[in-house]
Amino acid sequence: MVLKDNFATRSVHFSTNKKDTIESKVTPIYQTTAFKFKDLAEIEAFYQEDKGYLYSRVGNPNTDELGQAVAILEGAPTGIATSSGLSAILIGILATTKAGDHIIASSDIYGGTYELLVNELAHFNIAVSFVDFTNISAVKSAIKPNTTLLYSESITNPLLRVEHLPTIVELAKQHQLLTMIDNTFATPYLIQPYQLGVDLVVHSATKYLGGHSDVTAGVLVGHQTLLAKARKRMVNLGTTLSPFEAWLACRGVKTLDVRMERQVGNAEKLARAFRQNPKVKQVYYPKYASIKGNGAIVTIDLNEDCDIERFFKSLAWVKLVPTLAGVETSVSYPRTTSHRALSNIEQEKLGITKGLVRISVGIEDAKDIIDVFQAAIEEATGRS
Repeated sequence: MVLKDNFATRSVHFSTNKKDTIESKVTPIYQTTAFKFKDLAEIEAFYQEDKGYLYSRVGNPNTDELGQAVAILEGAPTGIATSSGLSAILIGILATTKAGDHIIASSDIYGGTYELLVNELAHFNIAVSFVDFTNISAVKSAIKPNTTLLYSESITNPLLRVEHLPTIVELAKQHQLLTMIDNTFATPYLIQPYQLGVDLVVHSATKYLGGHSDVTAGVLVGHQTLLAKARKRMVNLGTTLSPFEAWLACRGVKTLDVRMERQVGNAEKLARAFRQNPKVKQVYYPKYASIKGNGAIVTIDLNEDCDIERFFKSLAWVKLVPTLAGVETSVSYPRTTSHRALSNIEQEKLGITKGLVRISVGIEDAKDIIDVFQAAIEEATGRS
């Protein structure tokens, strides 16, 4: 897909508003289970031509608009909206693999995805190997005759490693493999994996695309042939998104550009402040994610003398939640939330320590954000 307009313009003008008797400025919410037909011939035309709408589990103008909106931002031909980020990952995997196939996934991915790959794909007789993607030789060595897919995240959760996508794409092409990248943390504002040769790009639209912590949704974009397969899996598995959730997510997408600009800028300032604080053992924040910045998540590892429970209780207006990417700054504790399915040994191996805190930076004043975290650190170390 040729990107004709700048990102900020595309993020606002993606509407696929249908022609109705009432011309609404925004796409109406098609809150209906089914669509009516004039006669049997019109129903048959739907099945023969695959056009129009039949039943909202099969397709709906609002869900189609969300899928296409994200495809436009990613520079991909098409996209589909699903009930959650994990359901988008699942249908993407089922569109690229079958029973007896093998997937290679990065070892430092989101804990929910790890659970899906380990605990659920076995029921489909799909094997998964987890490999350190910073070691491309190890990835190459893990390839088997039945390997079909390489899976990773553009910016990993929670330690914010930036995947070198051109290297992954090149390796995949050398071995006739497909690639799938979770672009949730980066969003197409920072990185557009499809434009770098990735076959499928997945988002938890619950996060930055929706942006206001009031919608649960997923989006998968990519090649039309793969998306056609994924759409069939979505329909048959019942992972379709509701029209109202899709409408909310589309409303959020329209402000993605301005929200990310503010949140990324705030995150840069917060990361800089943490690096100057001797009570922060390590700051995880990308350096070269994109020319537009390095993301709106900052992860820190606090010193051992920091009382972690006291830290969380001292955060004033910052919310402790098991998610991210709303307009309000929030924190999460990966050890007991996103990555709790991993054993302590596995957590330590990945760097998920007792002092690790993931911060989703919001749109508040940067100084206020910095002050509240510095105060909480002081309180948690018993010195103020």
